[in-house]
Amino acid sequence: MKRFIFVIPVLLFGVLAVMLYRGLLAPPPQELPSVLIDKPAPAVTVPPLNAGEKGFGPADLAGGHVTVLNTFASWCIPCRDEANVLPELAHINGVAFYGMVYKDTPENARAFLSDVGNPFMRVGLDESGSVGIQFGLYGVPETFVIDGKGVIRLRHAGPLTPEIVKDEILPAIEKAKAAG
Repeated sequence: MKRFIFVIPVLLFGVLAVMLYRGLLAPPPQELPSVLIDKPAPAVTVPPLNAGEKGFGPADLAGGHVTVLNTFASWCIPCRDEANVLPELAHINGVAFYGMVYKDTPENARAFLSDVGNPFMRVGLDESGSVGIQFGLYGVPETFVIDGKGVIRLRHAGPLTPEIVKDEILPAIEKAKAAG
């Protein structure tokens, strides 16, 4: 019986070590697969951030052009870090570049865009986070490439860098253009 008491901590340590090792083998969060890849974007309408401007919805995302949708929030430090990369995406021919404010107030989102610049053609407001849930967001920033038929072709979780834009986003845009 006394030996069994000494074996329990060793067994617990072994189980813990196996769990931690398996965690190390898991993909980084930005590589988590999305169940929406190669499926239509959620059929939701996102109201505009500013009155008098346009939000976006299913017809806009399936409007015959590639759409890049970037989700952000004023409270998100990585969103501020990626802001200097976003204007590059705004100037790609044949691509609509939309932004979606996630779980933020309109006032804070406007101040954020005033500070970092607004490269988006349209900015929608998902104040409650319900649209983000339908897109499968686990946090911000996240970026989606949607083809002209409204099918999600890429999801990138995490901040964009020039390397990520060059190696992931631009090739996904070209594939989305080819897909229709």
